[in-house]
Amino acid sequence: MTTLREPAAALAEPVERVGRGWTSALSLANGAIWVGWYGPLQILLASQAKDFAPGSGMSKETMLAWVTGVGAVVSLAANPIFGALSDRTTSRWGRRTPWIVAGTAGGALSLLLLAGAGGMWTMMLGWGLVQLTLNAAFAAVTAAVPDRVPRLQRGSVGGWLGAAQILGVVGGTGLATAAGGVGAGYVACAVFTTLGVLPYVLRHPDLRLAPEDRPPWSWRGFLAGFWLSPRRYPDLGWAWLTRFLINLSNALVLLYLLYYLRDRLHYSDPDQGVLILTAVNGLTLMATVVVGGVWSDRVGRRKPFVIWSGMLMAVATALLSVWQTWPGALVAAAVLGIGFGVFTSVDFALMTDVLPKALDRGKDLGVINVANALPQVAAPALAAPIVTYLGGYRVLYLVAAVIGLAGAWLVGRIRGVD
Repeated sequence: MTTLREPAAALAEPVERVGRGWTSALSLANGAIWVGWYGPLQILLASQAKDFAPGSGMSKETMLAWVTGVGAVVSLAANPIFGALSDRTTSRWGRRTPWIVAGTAGGALSLLLLAGAGGMWTMMLGWGLVQLTLNAAFAAVTAAVPDRVPRLQRGSVGGWLGAAQILGVVGGTGLATAAGGVGAGYVACAVFTTLGVLPYVLRHPDLRLAPEDRPPWSWRGFLAGFWLSPRRYPDLGWAWLTRFLINLSNALVLLYLLYYLRDRLHYSDPDQGVLILTAVNGLTLMATVVVGGVWSDRVGRRKPFVIWSGMLMAVATALLSVWQTWPGALVAAAVLGIGFGVFTSVDFALMTDVLPKALDRGKDLGVINVANALPQVAAPALAAPIVTYLGGYRVLYLVAAVIGLAGAWLVGRIRGVD
């Protein structure tokens, strides 16, 4: 494994287009990481909680909530921290590759630890380690895009990464289901995650940061770097807020979907209904995630795509409030997938366009990625009182639509991107 030796290249704005091989390998690595996350999240952790809950004094739902909650907290901190560490790495193998390798290896070992878990505490430890290590790899994978991809190719590359993410979620769920048991499911996810990153780290050399380009170390400076002042970097602040609001709107839609089908629509088989809606949403999302990114690259603009995709998602969310029937839910799922597909690829490109400094790409993207994870924590706190006391599902989905519209409208406040 070799590296590109030009010291200045690590901090330069990339101008040479990346090839299909590079994009495919990085997308595969990204999808493999999502397999390591979503095999456990969709299937395996819930199965273990069901087995361990009897005699523990808590329900399986409560046990699963504790385990995934601890993992979410670890994830919120790990992504920006490891992004910042990769920014400072002067290894002979480059800035990002060592963290992809170490994070993936640690993630595989942590999944194997989960395979042998004997109770809630081992589950909590294992899942926390999975989040810690795979976030190290994920932070480095996403930072490779602004390192290597010129601005007018980032929409299409972001689209392929988004498609790989979706396939990783589906693939992780399929592996965990088809393996034939909880232990075998964890082993299958660990093996796939490890093998999936190898083509990128073995075939594509990383950019090396020269030691003289690394800033002096201090704990105070390192910790202070995680505060990105909206006053100093207004475009980054508005971009973060738009991503947070649109992801919060989407999280509010998905959180109580099973209960919406059962209690409001009285659908005969709500579990099957969720599966059908997820499939419809996934198909339309896959149909637009790459196309939206490529189209954005060709016209050289980002904001109109993010604005209109956010508005489309808000319309779909409002449909769940005003058209409370099974056909209405199907239409909403399809429209939501179309909008979120375009948003996923183009918003990623937009985020890379507003990064303040090349030296801090990994750390800054990690801070931006908090806008993906934080809505998963905020959504239950917002949704529960609305459903219980403030008008039920009709009000919940209207609130979600307004939040999504606010996110789309605030994109216009970003001045530094066409």
